[in-house]
Amino acid sequence: MSAAGAAKARRIVFAGTPEFARVALAQLHAAGHQVVRVLTQPDRPAGRGMQLHASVVKQFAVQHQIPVLQPRSLRLDGKFPQDAHAARLALEADAADLMVVAAYGLILPQWVLDLFAPDAARTRLGCLNIHASLLPRWRGAAPIHRAIEAGDEFTGVCIMQMDAGLDTGDVLLRQAQRIGAQDSTASLHDTLANLGAALLLQALAADALVPVPQPDAGVCYAHKLEKHEAALDWRCDAALLERQIRAFDPFPGASASLGGGVFKVWRAQCADASSAASAAQPAAPGTILQVGPQGVDVACGSGVLRLLELQRAGAKRLPVAEFLRGNALEPGQVLAAPTLQSAHHASQG
Repeated sequence: MSAAGAAKARRIVFAGTPEFARVALAQLHAAGHQVVRVLTQPDRPAGRGMQLHASVVKQFAVQHQIPVLQPRSLRLDGKFPQDAHAARLALEADAADLMVVAAYGLILPQWVLDLFAPDAARTRLGCLNIHASLLPRWRGAAPIHRAIEAGDEFTGVCIMQMDAGLDTGDVLLRQAQRIGAQDSTASLHDTLANLGAALLLQALAADALVPVPQPDAGVCYAHKLEKHEAALDWRCDAALLERQIRAFDPFPGASASLGGGVFKVWRAQCADASSAASAAQPAAPGTILQVGPQGVDVACGSGVLRLLELQRAGAKRLPVAEFLRGNALEPGQVLAAPTLQSAHHASQG
């Protein structure tokens, strides 16, 4: 067992679905804790053939012979009460010390919270959530994306004691992480996933933790990303668009259109105000000001955005110099924000 998990091994029910959760599950398993059951989202259709695919958490559980449950809902009075009742019977029989939740995708009803309610002897530790923000900032589904989009200097991870609210529980441990100027959701996700797993092991090894209620001030919600947000609105400030591009990597991918064709923008930077493109006569937002191997400069509502990495539908992500060899972009052309339908088609490529 690792030093972080050198305390008593716990019987754990783990609830999670994406890669962020798989990292924590793998660390729990490696540290010697007994994961007695995994809850994860039902298999979903994906890919061109839309075949059913298991979550990465389920794949890990199956590989390590951990029992898996995939209820469509945990609400006893909801649309799938048979799923919820079956889950309740299984969890009661598991007699676990706690539930760990990481990006599960279902809200825990009160009966789950009651089943794992912590006690004074610490034989039960409740439901602990690994949340990728510095609560109460960025409660909700997309905290990593929204922190980058908003231009936050720091984000981090909290280990939270779950209650009936949406990410409103007391914080047991927290650790900050600076957001780098080049960080995308993809890169920051990996950093925070490892940080969250380490912080969870630290929480389980602690003799006692002091729950800290979240303040009322500073609450904001990280709403789930929608595909229509991928379309870059060139009327916006260049700095905002640059953050959106990083925030939407890898999903849904920022996009623009030219002459009906849609392409993805994966990397960009605000152009130097002293450059020729920036100093040129003000142009309408979306107008291409300059094209070269160093980048494609585009006029924005405020400032100029230099596009550095692009992708046509069905093709690979390419540095701009390579992209321009097979795709003609010229000064004076005007980029537009794709419609929702055309952006969706581009995302399928």
